[in-house]
Amino acid sequence: MSKQDELLYHFLMDHADQITDNWLRTRKDTKGSLYSLYADHQTENMLREQNRMTIEAVSSSLLADEGTIIQQIDVWAKTIGESRVNSETPIYEVIEAVNKAEYIFMEFVHRFIEEYDEIVSKQDILQWNHKIKSAFNQMVTKFTEVYFQITRQRLFSQQELIHELSTPIIPVFDNMAIVPLIGELDSHRAQVVIETIPKKCVENQVEHLFIDLSGMPTIDTMIAQQIYQLTSLLKLLGISSTISGIRPEVAQTAVQLGVDFESSGTYSSLKQALLTAGLTITAE
Repeated sequence: MSKQDELLYHFLMDHADQITDNWLRTRKDTKGSLYSLYADHQTENMLREQNRMTIEAVSSSLLADEGTIIQQIDVWAKTIGESRVNSETPIYEVIEAVNKAEYIFMEFVHRFIEEYDEIVSKQDILQWNHKIKSAFNQMVTKFTEVYFQITRQRLFSQQELIHELSTPIIPVFDNMAIVPLIGELDSHRAQVVIETIPKKCVENQVEHLFIDLSGMPTIDTMIAQQIYQLTSLLKLLGISSTISGIRPEVAQTAVQLGVDFESSGTYSSLKQALLTAGLTITAE
């Protein structure tokens, strides 16, 4: 760290507000964008605060050690990543804004070089250019990583909720309930079914569960095995089960696999299963 490095650092921090003002002036009238020229006052203040974080993180690369720089960039990326995901700002808009921030930042570096040309060497200029560009590149890389992780986790959570809501336990009589399995059952959803249905049955004190498959367009080898696993797990919990909606091709698949549903009881329709269980169905 040289005297010139310290002078440049303080110069940039002293001009942080002006750097931010110039950056904000690069905004365009983009409807619906966080970076719109006509964004509300609260959004503009947020952008000001976050751009100052950018200036501090990049300026610190002139003085700090590599470990400290990485920590600052991590904090910056987490803050900006969460903010942009929450505002549903596309990655390309963020990268464009960061590129503009880098351009404005370098303008002030050049201004410093012109003002202090008598003490700034070519070696200083080359080093500053390398450090600053490296810092901005690291910020973009870390931001995209954080953005991806947050959006992936939120998508996963949404899928978990959708899968859970798609396997409702419907009470029908005393300690009996129905779970209609509707739509495609991939390996992930099958795992959710196995994990959530037994838990819901215990919570609702279900003693007999009717598993209706009539809403499933296809049932392959994997699905047949998963359903068998579900009935076996229910049995261990003291919950008996009945499977309805069994079509001929499903029965054939089960036979070929050696999957035995006889202990659960199988019926071609839910109505038949309920009637066999002694539940009277009346039409209004």
